[in-house]
Amino acid sequence: MSTSSPEAVKKLLENMQTDLRSLSMECKKKFPPVKEAAESGIVKIKTIAARNTDILAALKENSSEVVQPFLMGCGTKEPKITQLCLAAIQRLMSHEVVSEAAAGNIINMLWQLMENSLEELKLLQTVLVLLTTNTVVHDEVLSKAIVLCFRLHFTKDNITNNTAAATVRQVVTVVFERMVAEDERFKGIVEQPPPVQGNTNRRSVTTLRPSAKDAYMLFQDLCQLVNADAPYWLVGMTEMTRTFGLELLESVLNDFPGVFLQHQEFSFLLKERVCPLVIKLFSPNIKFRQGSCSAASPAPVEKPYFPICMRLLRVVSVLIKHFYSLLVTECEIFLSLLVKFLDGEKPQWLRAVAVESVHRLCVQPHLLRSFCQSYDMKQHSTKVFRDIVNALGSFIQSLFITPNLGNVSAVGAPAGGLGSGPPGTAQGGPGPGGVSGNLTTQAAFEYRGTWIPLMTVSVQGSAKATYLEMLDKVEPPSIPEGYAMSVAFSALLDLVRGITTMIERELATEEAAAAESREAQPGKEWQPPAGAHLVWEEMVSACWCGLLAALSLLLDASTDETATENILKAELTMASLCGRLGLVTPRDAFITAICKASLPPHYALTVLSSNAANLSSKAYSIQGQSVQIISPSSESHQQVVAVGQPLGAQPQGTVVLTAKNIQCMRTLLNLAHCHGAVLGTSWQLVLATLQHLVWILGLKPSVGGALKPGRAVEGPSTVLTTAVMTDLPVISNILSRLFESSQYLDDVSLHHLINALCSLSLEAMEMAYGNNKEPSLFAVAKLLETGLVNMDRIEILWRPLTGHLLEVCQHPNSRMREWGAEALTALIKAGLDYKHEPPLGQNQRLQLLLLNPLKELSNVLHADIRQKQLESVLQILQSQGDSLGPGWPLVLGVIGAIRNDQGESLIRTAFQCLQLVVTDFLPTMPCTCLQIVVDVAGSFGLQNQELNISLTSIGLLWNISDYFFQRGETITKELERYEEAQVKQARERGETLNRPFHPAPPFDCLWLCLYAKLGELCVDPRPAVRKSAGQTLFSTIAAHGTLLQQPTWHIVVWKVLFHLLDCVRKSSTTADKEKIESGGGNILIHHSRDTAEKQWAETWVLTLAGVARIFNTRRYFLQQLGDFFEAWEVLLNHIQSAALSKNNEVSLAALKSFQEILQIVTPMKDSDRAGDALAAIGVPPVLIDPLSASGPGRPLVRSDSLVERLTRYNGAELQAPPPGEESALEDLALWWSAWNTWYRTGTDSTRPPSGQTEKLSFIPSQPFLTALIQIFPALYQHIKGNFSMEDLKKLGVILHGAVSVPISSDASPFILPSYTEAVLTSLQEAVLTSLDVLQKAICVGPENLQVMYPAIFEQLLLFVEFSCKPPQYGRMETKHVANAKYNQAEWVALNYVPFAERSLEVVVDLYHKTACHKAVINAKVLQSIIKTLRMPLGLKYACPSESTWKLAVSSLLKVLSIGLPVARQHSSSGKFDTMWPELANAFEDFLFTRSSPPDNLSIQEFQKNEAIDVEVVQLISTEILPFANFIPKDFVGQVMAMLNKGSIHSQSPSFTEAEIDVRMREGFSKVCFETLLQFSFSNKASTPQEGYISRMALSVLLKRSQDVLQRYVEDERLSGRCPLPRQQVTEIIFVLKAISTLMDSLKKTQPENVDDNTWAQVIALYPTLVECITCSSSEVSSALKEALGPFKDFMQPPMTRLVQNGDS
Repeated sequence: MSTSSPEAVKKLLENMQTDLRSLSMECKKKFPPVKEAAESGIVKIKTIAARNTDILAALKENSSEVVQPFLMGCGTKEPKITQLCLAAIQRLMSHEVVSEAAAGNIINMLWQLMENSLEELKLLQTVLVLLTTNTVVHDEVLSKAIVLCFRLHFTKDNITNNTAAATVRQVVTVVFERMVAEDERFKGIVEQPPPVQGNTNRRSVTTLRPSAKDAYMLFQDLCQLVNADAPYWLVGMTEMTRTFGLELLESVLNDFPGVFLQHQEFSFLLKERVCPLVIKLFSPNIKFRQGSCSAASPAPVEKPYFPICMRLLRVVSVLIKHFYSLLVTECEIFLSLLVKFLDGEKPQWLRAVAVESVHRLCVQPHLLRSFCQSYDMKQHSTKVFRDIVNALGSFIQSLFITPNLGNVSAVGAPAGGLGSGPPGTAQGGPGPGGVSGNLTTQAAFEYRGTWIPLMTVSVQGSAKATYLEMLDKVEPPSIPEGYAMSVAFSALLDLVRGITTMIERELATEEAAAAESREAQPGKEWQPPAGAHLVWEEMVSACWCGLLAALSLLLDASTDETATENILKAELTMASLCGRLGLVTPRDAFITAICKASLPPHYALTVLSSNAANLSSKAYSIQGQSVQIISPSSESHQQVVAVGQPLGAQPQGTVVLTAKNIQCMRTLLNLAHCHGAVLGTSWQLVLATLQHLVWILGLKPSVGGALKPGRAVEGPSTVLTTAVMTDLPVISNILSRLFESSQYLDDVSLHHLINALCSLSLEAMEMAYGNNKEPSLFAVAKLLETGLVNMDRIEILWRPLTGHLLEVCQHPNSRMREWGAEALTALIKAGLDYKHEPPLGQNQRLQLLLLNPLKELSNVLHADIRQKQLESVLQILQSQGDSLGPGWPLVLGVIGAIRNDQGESLIRTAFQCLQLVVTDFLPTMPCTCLQIVVDVAGSFGLQNQELNISLTSIGLLWNISDYFFQRGETITKELERYEEAQVKQARERGETLNRPFHPAPPFDCLWLCLYAKLGELCVDPRPAVRKSAGQTLFSTIAAHGTLLQQPTWHIVVWKVLFHLLDCVRKSSTTADKEKIESGGGNILIHHSRDTAEKQWAETWVLTLAGVARIFNTRRYFLQQLGDFFEAWEVLLNHIQSAALSKNNEVSLAALKSFQEILQIVTPMKDSDRAGDALAAIGVPPVLIDPLSASGPGRPLVRSDSLVERLTRYNGAELQAPPPGEESALEDLALWWSAWNTWYRTGTDSTRPPSGQTEKLSFIPSQPFLTALIQIFPALYQHIKGNFSMEDLKKLGVILHGAVSVPISSDASPFILPSYTEAVLTSLQEAVLTSLDVLQKAICVGPENLQVMYPAIFEQLLLFVEFSCKPPQYGRMETKHVANAKYNQAEWVALNYVPFAERSLEVVVDLYHKTACHKAVINAKVLQSIIKTLRMPLGLKYACPSESTWKLAVSSLLKVLSIGLPVARQHSSSGKFDTMWPELANAFEDFLFTRSSPPDNLSIQEFQKNEAIDVEVVQLISTEILPFANFIPKDFVGQVMAMLNKGSIHSQSPSFTEAEIDVRMREGFSKVCFETLLQFSFSNKASTPQEGYISRMALSVLLKRSQDVLQRYVEDERLSGRCPLPRQQVTEIIFVLKAISTLMDSLKKTQPENVDDNTWAQVIALYPTLVECITCSSSEVSSALKEALGPFKDFMQPPMTRLVQNGDS
């Protein structure tokens, strides 16, 4: 219920009346005036209540009268009455019904009571009520009331004192509150302050309003009182204490800072009164130095007094907190004083309260900022902020200086000098306070034997002081150990936290503003306000040294995890802040501190030590103080959690990690993780440290670059406790997260990170040189991790990243390399897998960038790296093959970068990649890459490490060619598009387009590249490769050559095929003839391939055959090229050189190729199809149609659709050339060219060697010669039109030479028939076939051809001679085949007999046809035949083969039977004159041979032979003698003489008795004799001479018969009973038979043909015959009977004869 509500007023009135009634009752007796006053008061109140509506206002108006009775009551000094009155007065006051005047009266009354020491507490209460309920009390009244309270404070009564003190405080507050309220009321009214006349009159407060004036006067007097001066306003003060005064000042300053800041007058008071006062009062503390007042000092210094000192510090704190802006200079002094109080020479309690005061400042970052702005940033000003921080640091340092070091102050020690102090003594021993060093239970700091416990002093962020609040203590308290340290520690942490939070908040605001401005005006660069940054930087620059010094020391000394955590957090936030502000040195310094703390003490790490050296070289000297940067102490009271190996080039034993090290490591990770963006170059420090820790902990990299616990390779040097074992996965995880968070770094920071990792890695590489110890792979692993998480902006870091990893890949240490490659390939694979924006397919540059390092790896020589590279290529192909696009050339380049010095496994892996490409990816790659694929496949063919791969790669080339064939159209289109673009570019640049095989269209170039590659492979050193490549090359050309355009074929022929032939020819001719022992391993090499030369021979064969086949199958097409004739010549030249090579295989194959290209049949008119012609001359039909085969097992399907397609595709009609004149002419030229080649080949190969043939160079083989000769018939068909005699002679020479060539003995069993078989060799067959073809052609040919007959006869007759006289081959020794023991004679002559005999048959046959030809007659062929036959006929039994002379005879008979009539016919022309003698000689030689028959000749055989002789004689008798008149006389004479000779039998003495009658050739003699007789008595004897010959012959015969008979008779008689020798008996029998024959002849003949002489001789024989009758031999008797019998025909009466005689 409010005091003004009607109920309250009513109640007030009632109460007042009650009070007055009570008063009147009390005073009725003793104090009547009072009673009366009371009663009148009742009336007055009633009156007021009755008359006024606003009762309270009326009451206030009349308050002096209303109060009067109560005042009088107090005047009685009666306790009861006084209490009653005071209560009533208080009631009035509380209802605010007291006027100013009344109040004055009340105060006066109270003063009197006070002076009488009455009701002191009630008084205080009343004053308080009066002043707090209203504002009526001013000026002197107010001052009197205040003085009243003060005086009550100094009474003897404790309760009163304390109550008064409280009241004073409240009253002072009230005074100032009134002023604040007054200011509020007048806030809106702007008033002109009167001009200030300067500060002449201290009491000039005329400008102030009433309440303000009171406040001013009060505050001024408080200052006076504290300063022990008389007050101006508080009149009546009797005594005052400084402590109380200071407390009041502090409370006013603290509670009402606005008053002082808004009113100049008050500001003036602060400056002029308060500050000088404080400074004055501080003086004892400043001058006092502990321990320096010795007895000898002249004037004892006033000792500092705790209560005042403490209160002064409180005041100072308030002044600085609230009025810093007014009192800049003064604060500078205060702060400097504060700093001084922290000195080690000041008493402990003073340092404690000073440190508490400093703490208070530290929790006010904005204040600290102001210091920095006002002092540190001004020239010539004290660096106050820096001093505060440094002082704190020095203070903390000084606490660790052990007492036993005397009074040496830490402040005086030089920078870094602490390191030289004596080492601590508490290593592990029981520390101070009996606490064991390793089991510290209480949080504490320990450093070099000094142990300082740590207490909780205040909540973080608030400076709750202990000693500054001890306002009741008079004596300095004892400070517990560790208190000052704890406060200083909190102060440090709060300072760091405050500054960093403030600056970071402001930075954040600024960044937000920047972002907003960027949104509003994107183009405009946002400029931050400059001042702010300068202040922040100055603050950090000022404080970091001191902070770092103190924090490092504390960190080293801390034994408590929480404290350590706090210190680390402070260092971390500072590092981060410095980073954000771009202050590199301090940032690095803090980071270095954390790094050092993470590592074992004295751990040698260059990065850190060099950094620390930089820091210590900058002496942080401030005002003569030098601040130390503490290096970690060696002893440690920490739990050891890990023992490991230090990372260094030289092994250095083991190092220990403590729990604190691990804690620091976590902070370091945290720093890097959360503040990576500001680390910049300090990444190097952080990462170097982490690398060493990771190494000591034995973490090793695993997939993706994450580190996992792994055992060190060096051995069991890493020992981890279970505590750290559980931590390791966490650390490993944080490490990974740290690098994952690099994705949030901006580009510049990311580059810093990468650079740091690279330089770390470089160090690791340095260290790993020259030894194969396990290297540190931290950097490489983390580069990988960083790369993997930053894929979205991989471009900006790709080059430095991969550039470095490529260096790592070349490192000699295998583990290092391996990881370099692992990282690089993982990055590339990840990069290609990543879903980039725009996708890689559209960002060609990025794709090439990503793939480029893969290509660079090809330059690394280490096989393991190449292996890794190729494995990743394989993986890339498997995962990304379809989308490589423009990256294909790079990938293919990698696959193809194989060298022979690399191992097989590498080549195998690379090849797997290639196989994958060819099988799966040809359709997806740009067609421009196809050429590269061909090159790469070729290079695999050419590598010599792995034969199988070479062979398989040739297979791949075949597959590629198939692909080209199937996709021809699409490839062409794409390539042509590309070509256009290229040409355009080249034209713009003014260059010419340069690509291989340029004029050909691009698709054809692709084929040409393929062919060229295969061509290269065809001359590979390895035979298997050559063979395979050759087959593939020719197959592809055969199968797909139709796709090529005509001009391209020109290139194929000249640049590919002929070039290949040249190379092969060259290699073959220079190949080594050394025998190759074996093909490596257990492979046996066949003797036909056991030298390089033989292996090359095979290649030559294949190549030549392939080219020939192409010429054969593509003949029409090629003929349309302008220079087909030149090509044909070149090809023939190659065939010739191959045919003449000294290798049987090659030469034979060359002829096969020759045959093949000749079988190309020119299209003829249907009437004379070449096929028919060839068939007619016996060429097997197989050879006629070579177009049927077009590749190895790949018949080219010539379905119409394909032909049409090709036709359309090539734009050229594939057609046979028209059978016009030109083509015929051209063909003729080609055939003659072929004939010339054949002729040259034949001549050179069959020409016998000249000179000595001990070392015989080379003799062509039979199959070769056979093939050579077999070519002629086919060739002849095409050239017969112009085939001249000259050519025939050339042919003859070759045929003769070919037949003369001997065979090597080792081949003879295969070629030669056994001697007894009369079979021709195929060569001989061929020779005869050739001649046969010729003679048939002549036969059907025109007249002019027939002059060639004689030449053919001549040739054949030459061959016939071979039967008796084998040809010589140069001067070669050849053995006759029958005598050759195969292994002795090197060369064996053939058995020429069958050949000669066959030739002879041919001669006979041919003569049969041509005997009447003019040419044959003119050339005296018959004579030649006879002359040739003379030899075998003459030799007869001496012939090499018996069949020869028999055949010769039969041939002679046949020839004569045809030829003699012709000869007779032409006898007049004389063309046969020379033949007759020849013929006579031939008969002579044969019938009377000089060779004797062999001993083993059987009777039957002999009889057969005799029958042959008889046949000859019969021929003479039937064919020659009857036509004697057409025959030269001499010849007839010779014949008669011969018959004569034959009819006389001369015995040979060698016969046995039994055979003699047969062996005497009786049958032959008989025939001779008969013939002789026949012609003797024939009346046809045309000439006397002829008759004479026969007569003479007859008389000789008769005479001889006479002799034989007579001798026989004699011998018979003499021999008695002994039989005569067989020969003699045979002879006599023969004679007897001859006589009987003669008698027969005489009987048949006309008598006139017989001359008388003959008759006389015949008759004379008779008696002798009769004499023989006595003989004993029955044979002779029977013969005698036959002889005697005929005589009876002539036994007639002789009448006629007489008459005749008479007539004659």
